[in-house]
Amino acid sequence: MTTSPLPTPLVSVRWLEANIGKAGVVVLDASMAPIGAAPPPRPAEILYIPGARVFDFDQRICDRASPLPHMMPSAELFQAELRALGVSTNSQVVVCDRVGIFSSPRAWWMLRSMGHDAVAVLDGGLPAWIAAGLPTESAPGAPSAPGDFIARPQAGFFCDADRVAEALGSASHRVLDARSEGRFEGSEPEPRRGLRAGHMPGAVNLPFSAVQREGRMLPPDELGQLYASKVGEREQLIFSCGSGVTACVLALGATLAGHSKLSVYDGSWSEWGMPSARPVVTG
Repeated sequence: MTTSPLPTPLVSVRWLEANIGKAGVVVLDASMAPIGAAPPPRPAEILYIPGARVFDFDQRICDRASPLPHMMPSAELFQAELRALGVSTNSQVVVCDRVGIFSSPRAWWMLRSMGHDAVAVLDGGLPAWIAAGLPTESAPGAPSAPGDFIARPQAGFFCDADRVAEALGSASHRVLDARSEGRFEGSEPEPRRGLRAGHMPGAVNLPFSAVQREGRMLPPDELGQLYASKVGEREQLIFSCGSGVTACVLALGATLAGHSKLSVYDGSWSEWGMPSARPVVTG
């Protein structure tokens, strides 16, 4: 069987249905429950796309020594974990999650940051797969053998707080915050304790839900118009959110809209919002 090349950073359930099980295609489930949401489902209630392997960036594929949640790990740890998942240098990887398009773009961005461009997000995720009447399994898949994935860290995919502080005062950069409008304005409490309410001065709010419609990404032309309304002529875009997850949804949207000079603030509000001298504004 010949695998069709990944057409874009976003693939449909029909593309995956036609290519799942073919040599080189690896499905990774990067599900993570939204913080502050209802209790996570019990194991018996969790479903998977057939053969999907668990990409756990919350507890395993992360910097486990960092006090911040699910920060990017070292290249060595990332490479070892991806090989254990059966991912190879020639793998075509499709990532999905149980919400739809929530945490899967984080895995997509992480893989790209480590030099693996043959990766795409499943549009609509597991809900779209189920809605299409396609089969599911009650347990995750496992590779038949380790992969030969090689991590090749790429500069600029992730940035730190100092880089964000510089960008906030730059006429060529725009910092986009993927949190809800209420959290951005400071009228809603942060779900993580101890964080200040509000946003970075100069940042612009673009809730990650705004780049989707009914759980799927907006068409590229609509995304282009939406991003243009937020960034104008600025080409350098930095994305932030609560903890570096839904910021990657905005990175996916910007990529589909044709932007290329993109970075994700890994610490996001989990770091910036901590009590410190870093400025925070409300309203």
